[in-house]
Amino acid sequence: MKSSGIGGQAVIEGVMMQNQDVYAVAVRKPDGEIEVSKDTWQTFTKKHRALNVPFVRGIFNFIDSMRLGMKILSFSASFYEEEEETEKGRDEKKESVIMGIAMAAAMVLALGIFFVLPMFLSNLFRRFIDSRALMGFIEGVIRLAIFVGYVLLISLMKDIRRVFMYHGAEHKCINCVEHGLDLTVENVKKSSKQHKRCGTSFLLFVVFVSILFSMVIQVDDVWLKALLRILLIPVIAGISYEILKLAGRSDNWLINFISKPGLLLQRLTTREPEDDMIEVAIRSVEEVFDWKAYEAENFGKVFEE
Repeated sequence: MKSSGIGGQAVIEGVMMQNQDVYAVAVRKPDGEIEVSKDTWQTFTKKHRALNVPFVRGIFNFIDSMRLGMKILSFSASFYEEEEETEKGRDEKKESVIMGIAMAAAMVLALGIFFVLPMFLSNLFRRFIDSRALMGFIEGVIRLAIFVGYVLLISLMKDIRRVFMYHGAEHKCINCVEHGLDLTVENVKKSSKQHKRCGTSFLLFVVFVSILFSMVIQVDDVWLKALLRILLIPVIAGISYEILKLAGRSDNWLINFISKPGLLLQRLTTREPEDDMIEVAIRSVEEVFDWKAYEAENFGKVFEE
């Protein structure tokens, strides 16, 4: 299997697919029609070549994915707003500021919950445990439990389950193409809903790498330890990105082995999609990627004009 290089994201009643600097969002509107928005998106690492180096590019690509994710989520949600806007001519600058504040607040909350809170909770075991490495491991296990618990909790929400179904449609389309099958609803249905390049796997790699750092880097002062946990996040994200990137283009047994936990977790973050969801995902793929040319080049297929 050769990587196609395309990636995507599930949104509200739709799918975004990206191929290099071009992305397309396809959304199933309330009236049943599919609305498509196609645009370009240049990442930090494309604008500034100096940032496109191993263990650095992952940090900026993660930030880029969050920025683009907020933009396309806003687009998909606009079709399902309960109240129509009464003001004509939206203040885009004001909206951008609000989105930035919301994004910053979410980041701060995530840092606190996933990186600082486990450290304080693990300190409850300090009176029973002398080993710093074991304390770091316990901290990491708590972090993993919080992460998996969060995924389980949101998967119970009806709207999130539908997003997870579109997430499954996204993966199935990419797997369908990368295994040399024509991009049809029937072929997509037969394809796997798990993929090694998934963002779920990236986040799990972040958790596992953070466990190793927690075991090795230990200080006595609790506030200094909390500061170090936050300062090391870019390093952890950079390493995790390189692991994910390697996993996406390799079928090495070791890479497949370390990818297993992420694929297992994707059983929670992806669901089997309905046919109309697959149609949306296919539309998104075809807007940014010539799958026939890809299959002709990599699988020797010949298509009639």
